[in-house]
Amino acid sequence: MDNNNELKGLVGNNEKIFYEGKPDFKCFIFESIFNPMLPIALVWFLFDSFFIGAFLSGPEAGGMGLFFVGFFLFHLMPVWIYLGGVIFSIRRYRNTYYIVTDKAVYISNGVFTKNYHNKPFAELSHVNLHRGIFDQMFGVGDIMLTSSQLVNNTTYGNSDITVAGININSISNYQEVYNIIKKLQQDIYTDVMYPNDLRPKENHGYNTEYKGE
Repeated sequence: MDNNNELKGLVGNNEKIFYEGKPDFKCFIFESIFNPMLPIALVWFLFDSFFIGAFLSGPEAGGMGLFFVGFFLFHLMPVWIYLGGVIFSIRRYRNTYYIVTDKAVYISNGVFTKNYHNKPFAELSHVNLHRGIFDQMFGVGDIMLTSSQLVNNTTYGNSDITVAGININSISNYQEVYNIIKKLQQDIYTDVMYPNDLRPKENHGYNTEYKGE
C-alpha cells in the first residue's frame, strides 16, 4: 500500500474529501537545495578546502595522512548534513501527501519513517497564506495552519510551550484550497467556541453553514 492510500485510510467514512494532492515537484526540490543550510555548508566547505590544500602541499602530509583524512571527514559534518538533506529530498517528496476533508486536514511526510498527522478544524485557530521566492517563481503557495492548542516540549530538562500547527506546502491551487480551509475553519471553530442549544446537529445561534452528521 502506498503512502497516499495509507493516508486515505485515516479519513473517516463520513468525511467528504475536498482536496488531495502533493507539493509541486520543482518548487519542492529547489527549496530543498536552496535552504538556510546552503550558505553555511558552502562557507564551511571553502574554509576546510583551504586547510586541506595547504596541508596536502606541505611536507607533513605523508606522516599524518590517515589522521588528517579522518579529522576533516568529521569536521565537514555540516556539509554532509546539507548534502544528505538534498539527496533524500526525493524520498521526502514521495512520502508527502495532503488531504483536506470537511472535518480535518491530513498530512503524511517523513524520510526514513512515515509520519501521519491529523488536525481537526475545531483545533485550528488561524489559517494563513505564504508565498516565498520559489513559490512565486513556480506559481504555487503555502497554507499555514496554526492550532489553538499549546504543546509542552521538554528537551534536556528545559520545558518550552509552543503552538502546534501544520503546513500544506507548494501547491498550485493554493487560493482555492485556502478558501475552502478558511471557510470550514471559521464555521466549525465558531460552533465549538460558542455552543448554543446544547450542541444540536445545527447551531441556531450563529450563521454558519456547517451541519454535523
